[in-house]
Amino acid sequence: MKLKGLFLAALLTAAFVLGACGRNAPATETPTDTPRVSSSGYLCPEPEFPVEVNSAELDLFIWTEYVPVDMVECFELAYGVDVNIELYSSDEELHETVLEAGNNHDLVMPSDNMIPPLIRQGFLQEFDHARLPVLKNFDPNYLDFEFDPGNRFTIPYLVGMDAIVINTARVETAPQSWSDLWNPEYAGRMVFLDDSRAVIGVALLALGYDVNTRDPAELEEAKSKLSQLIPSIKLFDSDSPKTALLADAVDLGMTWTGEAYIAHQGNPQIEHVFPSEGAIIWQDNWAMLADAPHPDAAYAWLNYINQGNVFWMVLRDFPYAIPNSAALEFARENPLMVRDVNQKEVALSTLYAAYMASPITNVSPDIIRTSHRIADVGEAAVLYDNIWDEVRNGY
Repeated sequence: MKLKGLFLAALLTAAFVLGACGRNAPATETPTDTPRVSSSGYLCPEPEFPVEVNSAELDLFIWTEYVPVDMVECFELAYGVDVNIELYSSDEELHETVLEAGNNHDLVMPSDNMIPPLIRQGFLQEFDHARLPVLKNFDPNYLDFEFDPGNRFTIPYLVGMDAIVINTARVETAPQSWSDLWNPEYAGRMVFLDDSRAVIGVALLALGYDVNTRDPAELEEAKSKLSQLIPSIKLFDSDSPKTALLADAVDLGMTWTGEAYIAHQGNPQIEHVFPSEGAIIWQDNWAMLADAPHPDAAYAWLNYINQGNVFWMVLRDFPYAIPNSAALEFARENPLMVRDVNQKEVALSTLYAAYMASPITNVSPDIIRTSHRIADVGEAAVLYDNIWDEVRNGY
């Protein structure tokens, strides 16, 4: 669900100081003794779980602004594989593209509710876990969910929540619930994600209903409720909702936790609120398309990027909840110097400490327990699509 641009761009373009200062992550030199260094100056680690790769390319179809540039460049340098990236801004766009264009990519990044229909329609292939030794790096709390028991088709990438964000310097009455967002005071001042299930879910929660209801009467009521809210929303943005907040173009709204975290770092008066009805929790995952043209490169990618000494880059660039325990362990006491979103040079361990101290990224168990996970609703999906077409797209 996530962040999401026409260009894959990390938030930090000069993230590292060159190894001459002795602060780069350790890496094994290549057989030619030529160090592999990313464009930002990072000395790329060698593969911890080497994979034999004959393919010259890897094709990814992923969320926008969601994968660090250093991660892509290091993989290319480690394996001599060119990574081709196409971007999307919603699970619906992913699904529509796969339906229309077929399986012409290797890896995609669906959220939990999109996985069952992709499996049901035969678009995903099962992973061979014997070819994924990197699975040992994951926190078991992020594995084996109902949307993919046993992780037969997916492995985790990042986890986040949809909740309320507010610029406290510009909003007199701070919302504490989803239902508060219908306050006329906020009209024309809000940014919302351009995500049908999440936004309809907000209306359902404001009415006290299940975010996954299949009841036509409840959905009709949610449509009416949502039609009252849509005119008050100034901007729908699933690419970079933090941008309008930081520019004071909007004052509050609904966004992903990672965007709220970055916005708060840019302006401490931008705060995050978990609504009283409960946030919407989600997990984005890697999946391989059924006819992936370069499966060897896909396995190499998954094993490489999920190394602890590689995946920590996501902590730097896209601070959502991280399912990769090895990456967090790598960052915990690492003196590697990086630049934060304000371009201030800090130790990686300092970014880790900020991540752990923030209630946005290190969410309390109580918040998680009261959150709502959007699920596949089967044939009722057409009811949600009709609501979105009529209320959002018809506005």
